[in-house]
Amino acid sequence: MPDSSDANIATADALTLLLHNQHAICAAIEEVTKWLAENGVASVAVNATTAMETLDKNAQGITDAIMRLRQS
Repeated sequence: MPDSSDANIATADALTLLLHNQHAICAAIEEVTKWLAENGVASVAVNATTAMETLDKNAQGITDAIMRLRQS
């Protein structure tokens, strides 16, 4: 059975990959939001902006967890 340090590293590595995916999703939503706003669908763009804010907020929590795992 791996020790706690190995498990923490593996968990931090997996969370890092998920965080990279989250950043990519946010970037894609940002592009779609820009297009929506420029093409007269402002109400949908506002909803997309709210989704991006949630992604950003959660990204900080994931980053904090990764740092705690890597320091332990």
